[in-house]
Amino acid sequence: MAHPADSPTQSTSTAGTTGRKDRTHYLYVAVIVAVLAGIAVGFAAPEVGKALKPLGTGFVALIKMMISPVIFCTIVLGVGSVRKAAQVGKVGGLALGYFLTMSTVALAIGLVVGNIVKPGSGLALGQDLAGSGAAAAGDGHGSTVDFLLGIVPTTLVSALTEGEVLQTLLVALLVGFALQAMGRTGEPVLRGVKHLERLVFRVLAMIMWAAPVGAFGAMAAVVGATGMDALKSLAQIMLGFYATCLLFVVVVLGTLLRVVAGLNLFSLLRYLGREFLLIVSTSSSESALPRLIAKMEHLGVSRPVVGITVPTGYSFNLDGTAIYLTMASLFVADAMGKPMSIGEQVSLLVFMIIASKGAAGVTGAGLATLAGGLQSHRPDLVDGVGLIVGIDRFMSEARALTNFAGNAVATVLVGTWTGEFDRGRAEQVFSGALPFDEASMLDDHDADEASAGTAPATADVREPATVTR
Repeated sequence: MAHPADSPTQSTSTAGTTGRKDRTHYLYVAVIVAVLAGIAVGFAAPEVGKALKPLGTGFVALIKMMISPVIFCTIVLGVGSVRKAAQVGKVGGLALGYFLTMSTVALAIGLVVGNIVKPGSGLALGQDLAGSGAAAAGDGHGSTVDFLLGIVPTTLVSALTEGEVLQTLLVALLVGFALQAMGRTGEPVLRGVKHLERLVFRVLAMIMWAAPVGAFGAMAAVVGATGMDALKSLAQIMLGFYATCLLFVVVVLGTLLRVVAGLNLFSLLRYLGREFLLIVSTSSSESALPRLIAKMEHLGVSRPVVGITVPTGYSFNLDGTAIYLTMASLFVADAMGKPMSIGEQVSLLVFMIIASKGAAGVTGAGLATLAGGLQSHRPDLVDGVGLIVGIDRFMSEARALTNFAGNAVATVLVGTWTGEFDRGRAEQVFSGALPFDEASMLDDHDADEASAGTAPATADVREPATVTR
């Protein structure tokens, strides 16, 4: 949560944090070494590389195991600590409105660049790829009614055990509002959830030490499976997609962040550098979701804003996926010799706006959404999805990075619009004066109070965070 920049308690805790030796930088050096080693093994011994895939899959599974508890604790504490439900509704409304707008902008940018570059021109679909597109579609599509009904869990606790982000979001909101209505009677429960949150983040910090192993296995498997052939033959679509994502992040998101919040985009990206490295190594933005929640609170965005915006954004604010769906659709149509007219493009993209919502930020989700969308809207193009199956893993990294950057910026913007963002604290964090506690992944103030056993009985329970506008 956001604390006043000049808080005496914060200054003391910062000094204590600085005095502790941070060994986590060794972890991320090890991740870089593991990625390079995985690439080398994939090229030198492809079969061995493919056999190492379970290492990467296992690490991502460990991270996903923690996502539901993190989201539940964060949202319950965020909603339950706000006196007025109207504030939660305001944050959620602003966030959803922003997500819809940015998804449309991302789709439009992908549409423009795709029509200019025409990455699929000159390619032809071989018979050996004809069936892979339909296979990729699988069950990757469904009706809007199915999507909405899927948000409702089977039981109150099944959302936490099944790992469904939107189901967890719904249950956490209900519990948070219930505790809010209970008033002071619910404070002991909120304190218990606060202690549970500390436990969850401690476990997550322990899991992070397995990141080098997961990165090694994931990179060795993908390089062993694809080699360089896919990269050489489809370099145009990859480079065009990466350039478009970079353009969106730097120009669109960077401008919004500077104009609305007065912050430099590159300072924010540097602050989240370790999370970006984790995403690159696992090709999953979900692997960095718990760390994004912790870091956004530490940056100065209040707990209610972070607790609502970040989890919701992971399902509704998929800027990178939106760009991918646009460019990939045009690529497939051109490669199959069935280019779409402007009217068909607009119609398909309106459909894709809906299809992209709720897509998980994990490897392969974008491909399944693309195939499912084409199957529902233009069945004659589904087989063309097989053209990009070989490099989808590499493109999924750009999707995940763009989605992550978009959600980080969105959290700051929503916090600014609702008056729940401490810009002065953010500048101190960027300058290094208030370092993030990598050991516990909790706010320095909370962590030190917990270790000292001096946390007030009602600390961070009823009052919203104090901010400097």
